[in-house]
Amino acid sequence: MSQSAYAKAGVDIEAGDRAVKLMSASVKATHRPEVVGGIGGFAGLFDASAFKGYRRPLLATSTDGVGTKVAIAQALDKHDTIGWDLVGMLVDDLVVVGAEPLFVTDYIACGTLVPERIAAIVSGIAAACAAAGAALLGGETAEHPGLLAADEYDIAGATTGVVEADEMLGPDRVVPGDVVLALASSGLHSNGYSLVRNVLLQQAGLRLDAYIPELGRTLGEELLEPTRVYAADVLAVVRGTEVHSMSHITGGGLANNLARVLPSTVTARLDRATWNPAPVFGLVQRLGEVSQPDIEATLNMGVGMAMVLPQTAVDAAQRILTDRGIASWVCGEIHFGDGSVRLDGVHQA
Repeated sequence: MSQSAYAKAGVDIEAGDRAVKLMSASVKATHRPEVVGGIGGFAGLFDASAFKGYRRPLLATSTDGVGTKVAIAQALDKHDTIGWDLVGMLVDDLVVVGAEPLFVTDYIACGTLVPERIAAIVSGIAAACAAAGAALLGGETAEHPGLLAADEYDIAGATTGVVEADEMLGPDRVVPGDVVLALASSGLHSNGYSLVRNVLLQQAGLRLDAYIPELGRTLGEELLEPTRVYAADVLAVVRGTEVHSMSHITGGGLANNLARVLPSTVTARLDRATWNPAPVFGLVQRLGEVSQPDIEATLNMGVGMAMVLPQTAVDAAQRILTDRGIASWVCGEIHFGDGSVRLDGVHQA
């Protein structure tokens, strides 16, 4: 069969069709009862009649990507975890207001569409959606020859959720006397990879397949550790005890992100001595000679989410998190102040 003009230009429609067939099962496995129709339509449909049970439902939405972490996945030719990073960035932004994530849509742009690679990416997205309780409602895969190299791709997505208006979390609930509960990250998550790659791969000249004793595994395995998806876990806490506000610790680090969920009348004082960041953070800081303020303004330093809640709610919150496999610790307190976040002390040895 002769090659089509579009295929000669670098776009393979048949490969796209094969990719859809390969990903169909993983996508379907995420569907909630509210999903109407199946994969392949022009638009995803979600039955909103369930909102009739709300007094005043507010829709929440978030959009994001994974950034330069995709370069690590491409270099290692391992693509089944990068979707966890995407979904984590999406639903964990959404859940900080107390919203339940309902569905996710994704967008994958690639230089050459390799069906098996696309299916691997989507399998990771679908697995993370299932963990978050969200449906993978739709997506788009686009082939961009001439714009991206054959093995290059980028991914992005969006999510929508719902929260009862009078149950929404936020700065207005935070009062002096509250405490800050830190939730452990699984590692670097998906932020600061431009710094990490520059320091470890370019400046230090480390190889991704190199075994790093202090990490206990290869550098590539460490850098591809998936972002922890907290949505279902923190919603269990919100439903089980009193929480005032939450912060997803992404680009900008702990202090900058926590400040976003505080009122201007309080200050959060955090104690670094309450935790010891994973070795990868020290490795980046040491090899890059990165200052403490600089590293803390770039990486999560071991804290993936932070909850502000009453002291009386801490025990219940930690029991729920422990039962769900999430390590947590009280890392600070809320005082009268000016909306700032102050980090004191030094990390544990």
